[in-house]
Amino acid sequence: MNPPVLMPPVPGRPLILYMTILDESMGCMLGQHDESGKKERAVYYLSKKFTACEMNYSLLERTCCALVWASHHLRQYMLSHTTWLISKMDPVKYIFEKPALTGRIARWQVLLSEFDIVYVTQKAIKGSALADYLAQQPLNDYQPMHPEFPDEDIMALFEEKLDEDWDKWTVWFDGASNVLGHGVGAVLVSPNNQCVPFTARLGFDCTNNMAEYEACALAVQAAIDSNVKLLKVYGDSALVIHQLRGEWETRDPKLIPYKAYIKELAKTFDEISFHHVPRKENQMADALATLASMFQLTPHGDLPYIEFWCRDKPAHCCQVEEERGGKPWYFNIKQYVVSKEYPPEIADNDKRTLRRLAADFFMSGSILYKRNHDMTLLRCVDAKEANHMIEEVHEGSFGTHANGHAMARKILRAGYYWLTMESDCCVHVRKCHKCQAFTDNVNAPPHPLNVMSAPWPFSMWGIDVIGAIEPKASNGHRFILVAIDYFTKWVEAASYTNVTRGVVVRFIKREIICRYGLPRKIITDNGTNLNNKMMGEMCEEFKIQHHNSTPYRPKMNGAVEAANKNIKKIIQKMTVSYKDWYEMLPFTLHGYRTSVGTSTGAMPFSLVYGMEVVLPFEVEVPSLRILAESGLKESEWAQTRYDQLNLIEGKRLMAMSHGCLYQQRMKNAFDKKVCLRKFHEGDLVLKKMSHVVKDNRGKWAPNYEGPFVVKRAFSGGALVLTNMDGEELPSPVNSDVVKRYYA
Repeated sequence: MNPPVLMPPVPGRPLILYMTILDESMGCMLGQHDESGKKERAVYYLSKKFTACEMNYSLLERTCCALVWASHHLRQYMLSHTTWLISKMDPVKYIFEKPALTGRIARWQVLLSEFDIVYVTQKAIKGSALADYLAQQPLNDYQPMHPEFPDEDIMALFEEKLDEDWDKWTVWFDGASNVLGHGVGAVLVSPNNQCVPFTARLGFDCTNNMAEYEACALAVQAAIDSNVKLLKVYGDSALVIHQLRGEWETRDPKLIPYKAYIKELAKTFDEISFHHVPRKENQMADALATLASMFQLTPHGDLPYIEFWCRDKPAHCCQVEEERGGKPWYFNIKQYVVSKEYPPEIADNDKRTLRRLAADFFMSGSILYKRNHDMTLLRCVDAKEANHMIEEVHEGSFGTHANGHAMARKILRAGYYWLTMESDCCVHVRKCHKCQAFTDNVNAPPHPLNVMSAPWPFSMWGIDVIGAIEPKASNGHRFILVAIDYFTKWVEAASYTNVTRGVVVRFIKREIICRYGLPRKIITDNGTNLNNKMMGEMCEEFKIQHHNSTPYRPKMNGAVEAANKNIKKIIQKMTVSYKDWYEMLPFTLHGYRTSVGTSTGAMPFSLVYGMEVVLPFEVEVPSLRILAESGLKESEWAQTRYDQLNLIEGKRLMAMSHGCLYQQRMKNAFDKKVCLRKFHEGDLVLKKMSHVVKDNRGKWAPNYEGPFVVKRAFSGGALVLTNMDGEELPSPVNSDVVKRYYA
């Protein structure tokens, strides 16, 4: 059998890994499609004889073991490519989707997690046949090739190919159509990456596809005018690109002349190709087309060239404050040191002050120096030089964004001086954007605690979701929907496979409304399953007020969050197999309802029913209460129950008083930490970054983002913010997640 000659992999194309697994051995071939995408070329061969221990694995586990072994020896190829795996079984699905991982499966999962491996079905026979042959002829003493050593024996050598596109020009085009008109734009890019933009406004009415063809014609014609012979054309219109490549049929009669015209222009080039790109990669041509479509031009009038540049700082940061009258701060001191002259119309007291200051200064040529306390000489600088030094020391090439005092000392050690150097450094640090964005979080609360209580039982409920829970229960449930009454702290909960909007509405109707009557308020977070059209229609139908807590602020709905925490703690200690937790949920709720709450001083059960619950062990070992009630007649027991219900209001009032005292104690402890920070409309602020949203910068992400503008400030500490473009943020934020921004 004559195997194909090996070739090096081409970057940007996926690899194909054929793998055959036998009882005692395995074989695999790594290949890749050529430029046509129809033929496959071999990159590497591998074969291996299983050890005695590996032969005892099942066929699927032997496949997984072989994939791990092959990926280890082909690591230098597979790390930089996507790998298509072709085998009889799918080991990737077995390893990464198995719910319970054993030791060896977990190890394989870790080893394969760094590769991009995709299982595909078999389409070619040749690669599979080579893998079968290698599996039948395994090597016992296989030694992998190390490409970092040049003296290894390899099957073939290929010279490195030069970039075929080194002398090709590229052109990008796009068209824009809106209510103001139609425009086209193109960017011609030379081989040395020099860009030449073109744009034009269309003075006739046309469709979007016609505008795209006009832009393509403008781009090709611009390349012809520049005597380009090798051209690659890029556009984000899939219809235009595929029609020009002949892959799609052109049926629109308005587009047929455009296609014929561009095909005629294409004959001018030695080589021309058309490529489709996403819109986000075609931003420059899109901006030019949009620019041309947004304003009117006079007939036969051209727009002069427009210069674009990048501004790194706001305009106000480029302003340099000059001294009064254009003179430096040391002008009077220098004048006195040189000629012993005073400024005109100066008072006697000011003369004494000037003489005292000038005693520490002396002239060396035309430069004024100040004697330091240790007799070192400090050069006096003006405001412009001082600003440049501050910027260089703070955020220059070797700047460390130090605080103002450290900066002033560093400048002094370097041998420079001006009167207000320390205050100027502190002001600059306070206005530095990076120092403000990366500063430590402000943890002191800016406002006193606002307590919230319910006026009567079952008038206000808090609802939240626990989950997703892994591993999921044996019945497939992964979520727990929890609701708590703010007055009695009574908890209702149910487990579900998925908490959809229909599940939430049914839960509220069955578990809350049908059992305890219509509530006055419902408080939830901002999840889409708790805020949707069905939820709004139900609240409107039953006249229920639906309130949302502040995003990423669980303390806003603290009662239900505390209930979630307690329910999870109880279930953790009651489960046996960790998949039977849904069976323990009713017992958890019973234990929670029959425990004395710290905030109310009473059991939720007694506040709801007016009596103490009968526990199971009270039946097995009768208590005095059970013995006394067992001797009562039915009429006497009913009268006792009526008396308990008549006294239930007193119990609830005592619980309310206890709760108010408890909340006041909590408020007093919280308010001791308050550091008042008031914000007003128009203030610039930075908002604390949310750790819930993933940031690709990782550890280098700032603690704050912004700046934002305060649009409205409420008395309770809530703020409505807008970005610098005036767009309002989707939801208000609390003032403890913002800090003032100094510009």
